[in-house]
Amino acid sequence: MFYIDVILPIPLKQTFTYSVNKDEAGFLKQGHRVAVPFGKSKVYTAIVYQVHDQAPQGYKTKSIDQILDQTPIITPQQIKHWEWMASYYMCTLGEIIKAALPSAFLLESETIVSLCDTVDVDPAKFSDAAFLVVEALQQRSPLHINDVRAVLDSNQVVKVLKDLLDMGAIEVQEEIYEQYSPKLKKYIKVASLYTEQEHLSELLESLSRAPKQKEILLQLFSLQAQTKKAVGVTSLQKASGAGPSSIKSLVKKGILEEFYLKKDRVNYKGGPAEAIMALSDIQQQAHKQINTCFKEQDVVLLHGVTASGKTEIYIKLIEQQLSKGKQVLFMLPEIALTTQLISR
Repeated sequence: MFYIDVILPIPLKQTFTYSVNKDEAGFLKQGHRVAVPFGKSKVYTAIVYQVHDQAPQGYKTKSIDQILDQTPIITPQQIKHWEWMASYYMCTLGEIIKAALPSAFLLESETIVSLCDTVDVDPAKFSDAAFLVVEALQQRSPLHINDVRAVLDSNQVVKVLKDLLDMGAIEVQEEIYEQYSPKLKKYIKVASLYTEQEHLSELLESLSRAPKQKEILLQLFSLQAQTKKAVGVTSLQKASGAGPSSIKSLVKKGILEEFYLKKDRVNYKGGPAEAIMALSDIQQQAHKQINTCFKEQDVVLLHGVTASGKTEIYIKLIEQQLSKGKQVLFMLPEIALTTQLISR
């Protein structure tokens, strides 16, 4: 019995072992792509890492679905480079491969398949399985690979889609799950109808028998005048002493309108921007040495412990380049520091 260890384009550290027959083991090399089942219902395009005859302990291996390449598409040198990247950036090899290879090279269950707008392919060239996929896409496009698996035998799906891609009959893209969602804050304003003085006067007069609602309206005007900004629902409740139901009642009547604005979850709450500080004697010495080194070489390493004043030297160097009309790329270890540095 022969086995292959493969790298899957998922954020898991280990490789995964699948069984192959003797002929497949003799054909496969590091860098080949194979379609493999994963879990109960998923299918992935995996990269062969090594071929061996050592059975894994503790579980029964699954067979591969399909060999996708005649020759390896990844070289050993590329895999070594990706291993170094995974180690250096403290991530998994699967994440590196996912980022490095085009989505068409890594068909998987999350892949979305759609028919090309202009399919200039002779239907006679389609295999029976390919014809079924094209027919399904003509009825409903796009489809997930799992939907295509329902049309075909699961062992064929990746190979059939690869053939259709090569013919230019289909397009693929990855379904993206957005991890960051901006925080939405609810604000309140007077309906546009009452922005004119005449209508506003009529409105205030009509609210003379509803003192609480009139107070809410007056407090809203007061807050807008004081802050010159949009007024949040919470701020209005606090200022007027009214409950949510009173404000909702004015919204239902069309007197007030609710709207939402995005609020960045990462805010710099530091003090005002500081002026560029004068360098100390040691900083001036380091600054001078850096400029001297730049005359002879392109890269200079400034080594110093935390809070030793390296940033002030960077800012001085940036100031030099900006004064010459040049640009600077300054990479920060923490996104929250960006606003502070730009303001300086």
